[in-house]
Amino acid sequence: MKFSENWLRELVEIQADRAQLAHALTMAGLEVEELTALGEGLAGVVVAEIVAAEKHPEADRLKVCKVDAGQSAPLQIVCGAPNARVGLKAPLATVGATLPGGVSIKAAKLRGVESLGMLCSAKELGIDADASGLLELPADAPVGAPLADYLGLPDASIELKLTPNRPDCLGLLGLAHDVAALFGSHVKAGGQAPAPVASGARRGIRLEAGADAPRYLGRVVEGIDPAARTPLWLAERLRRAGLRPIGAVVDITNYVMLELGQPLHAFDNGALEGDVVVRHARAGEALKLLDGSEAKLDEGFVVIADERKALAVAGVMGGHDSRVTDATRDVFLEAAHFAPAAIMGRARRLGLHTDASHRFERGVDPELPRRALERATELLLAIAGGRAGPVLAAERAQDLPVPQPVALRRARLARVLGVAVPDAEVVRIFTALGMHVEATGEGWRITAPSRRFDIEREEDLIEEVARIHGYDNIPTHTPAGALRLAVEPEARIGELALREQLAARGYYEAVNLSFVPEELLARWGFAGGLVPLANPLSADLAVMRPSLLPGLVEALRHNRARQQERVRLFEVARVFGAGDPPVETPSLAIAACGAARAEQWGEAARPLDFYDLKGELDALIAWGGEPGRWSVHADGLPPWLHPGRGARVARDGVTAGYLGALHPQLARALDLGPDVHVLELALEPLLARRLPRAQPVPRFPLVRRDIAVELPEEVSWSQIEQVVRGKLGGVLCELRLFDRYSGKGIESGRKSLAMGLILQDASRTLTDDDADRCVREAVTALETACKARLRG
Repeated sequence: MKFSENWLRELVEIQADRAQLAHALTMAGLEVEELTALGEGLAGVVVAEIVAAEKHPEADRLKVCKVDAGQSAPLQIVCGAPNARVGLKAPLATVGATLPGGVSIKAAKLRGVESLGMLCSAKELGIDADASGLLELPADAPVGAPLADYLGLPDASIELKLTPNRPDCLGLLGLAHDVAALFGSHVKAGGQAPAPVASGARRGIRLEAGADAPRYLGRVVEGIDPAARTPLWLAERLRRAGLRPIGAVVDITNYVMLELGQPLHAFDNGALEGDVVVRHARAGEALKLLDGSEAKLDEGFVVIADERKALAVAGVMGGHDSRVTDATRDVFLEAAHFAPAAIMGRARRLGLHTDASHRFERGVDPELPRRALERATELLLAIAGGRAGPVLAAERAQDLPVPQPVALRRARLARVLGVAVPDAEVVRIFTALGMHVEATGEGWRITAPSRRFDIEREEDLIEEVARIHGYDNIPTHTPAGALRLAVEPEARIGELALREQLAARGYYEAVNLSFVPEELLARWGFAGGLVPLANPLSADLAVMRPSLLPGLVEALRHNRARQQERVRLFEVARVFGAGDPPVETPSLAIAACGAARAEQWGEAARPLDFYDLKGELDALIAWGGEPGRWSVHADGLPPWLHPGRGARVARDGVTAGYLGALHPQLARALDLGPDVHVLELALEPLLARRLPRAQPVPRFPLVRRDIAVELPEEVSWSQIEQVVRGKLGGVLCELRLFDRYSGKGIESGRKSLAMGLILQDASRTLTDDDADRCVREAVTALETACKARLRG
């Protein structure tokens, strides 16, 4: 929010200088981000008129001007401005003046021609950044008058950095209430008198957008002067607020928006056909906007339309075809209230950010439209003439927000602030802020005005007292109390410990955004169960990530593109699935590529493969102390995994994640090589840890029996281990795979696995017969479940 200091002082009495005002605003939570002094040091600068202008005899770009400055005779001024011309009124710095930039004006000769002063641009005077030519003053500017008096200088342009919960301060009138409360004064601006109705011009209004647009007001003003110029005082206030004057009608709507905080729009009434209809856009509907861009709309947008076409995107920008032009004599002024949710994010979807959308998506006082419409009409009639028709209004009262009273307890206020604020001061603060105060036994019942959307609960009222009473008036105390230390459960590995473990294994932690482009997810094959954002930061960050891998692999690709051939990355974060509310799952992801080991002399380099990443997984699983509860399977792979070099990871038979090489098609689409391997697991199963239990050292010896079985190629080791353990139970201490063979002597499509059965009984020594029986049972189980045959 940017505004003129003098304008604010006109609305509210301020017994403080500029520095004190800026400090008070900042301490009240309305941070002054920038303060620019305007028009200081303009003594000796007057309004002048060029009465003659000739080309300089020695310079093509200079002119020798005769300038009337209200003195007994015209002054000779040499000027190089391109807009210097006869009849122009512009500022003249007379001999002896010192401009804000430190330039002292003296009599001088330029290329042999005497010059007794300097005609000035706005930048040279320190009141604007425009240095393209002389500052052009209106034709009725009084010649010889001090420029500072004529322009209302000195002044300052103040820019506030407002938080999103204070949309009421996006208008000077709302800000004035805070200033009045801070300085113990009152707001000078009273109510707005209705403009005189001199025309019967009407136009029907229909509300068809439901709760998204519950109030719409309009008025036809006929017979305005299209050549009317914006008065200097209004144009200067717009400039000092950062807006460029455009034309009388548009400038008036902008002025009222800055003054009251209510955006307005003016249509060329002759371009409208039939009733004004406030409705949702139709799918595929297009509208050319004021800036010349083409807006592609859908049902999520609210539009202002007539009987035949859309006229404007509600709360964002008007349409090009219904704009006010230099030939417009009849205008239709509109002022409306839109629900913030209906406007939020719509401007960004169109690649825009407008003053109207900035206000509407934060919330505008629903009671402002009528006052703003009357104020705009008053200014329009005074500046451009015309005849105003009656105010036309349509509303859905049931959908308009109604302020609710909030209780404030005296004891709670004192407890939170740490200081007792006198009752009279509390009442003064809320009254000055425009709130209705009702005393109760425990404190007060406060009803905020309709412009204060942020007052919802008791804490909001306490904050109001704190910032207006002054944080400097609240004593500082060191907090006292005992901190309760959180106890880490022994049955769970800490996330920090997991991160440290992975860092120790050579991985770098990555932190990616939780939002990803929908196109990237489609490339990976994530189609259903996505969580779209209603208000995305940008079009390419519109979906919550269902997996950590797309973002992590993008980070790997980014590093690869910068000559990092061996990359090791991991991320611990949440992924999101569809639900109400969306389901959040803490996850771990790993992405790696390049050589299996860092460059060294001890062994030959080889590329990373599936078993390297499987080894990392085994190390993490073993950390929890229950590797037997985990299994790896070759079925049920997602589309982004290589079908022959991927695996599904399960704990207690429930899928916990996946690992393996990227699918070749995906790797090619991402411009990656075949060596990129990934792992993603749900975090909670991985962090579960078995508590250590003391057990006696076994008294009886181990017995080992080795067997070799031939079985189909597609049977995995995890299936074999599950079958053997299920059959032998607690007698089997360990099952070791020590050889794999396929080739000569083995049927095509089959393989031979040699394994060692480590047997032990806690109650007795196993005999040879016991061991042989275990071998027979294991072989029989494998023959039945895995189509295995014992090799001789």
